Amino acid sequence: MHANADRPGVLVLPPLLYFGALLLGTALELLRPWDLAVPTLARWFAGVVGLAALAFGAQARTAFAQAGTNVNPMQPATALVADGPFRFTRNPMYVGMTVFYLAIAIATRVAWFLVLLVPVLALMHWGVVLREERYLRGKFGAPYDEYRRRVRRYV
Repeated sequence: MHANADRPGVLVLPPLLYFGALLLGTALELLRPWDLAVPTLARWFAGVVGLAALAFGAQARTAFAQAGTNVNPMQPATALVADGPFRFTRNPMYVGMTVFYLAIAIATRVAWFLVLLVPVLALMHWGVVLREERYLRGKFGAPYDEYRRRVRRYV
């Protein structure tokens, strides 16, 4: 495989996409406030769930580090990781980011965050996840196919 071809070809770095959506949602909220009616208890619960999502994503990042593979999806994968959180979902970092983002939306009651989540998830699915899957299948072949049969893409 040519050195430049040994990359998934994702369109965006996922953390930057989610962070950008939070920035845009915050700007929209400042220009035209649109608040959700969320009870205080639900906001606190969202905070707890958000912290759990961060911990889940951090465990996945640690699994990548222990396997010696790149976390950055714009860099080559050097190992197929199927343990830790990757036993439950093929994309635990992305699931963690999404749940954390949702938790922020609920905890802050900013409706714009929920509206922006739709294009974020579309870009994540078609511009990141499917490209990574095509790349990993080409790079790891049968072991990746077996992993795909055992573990769901998201949840």
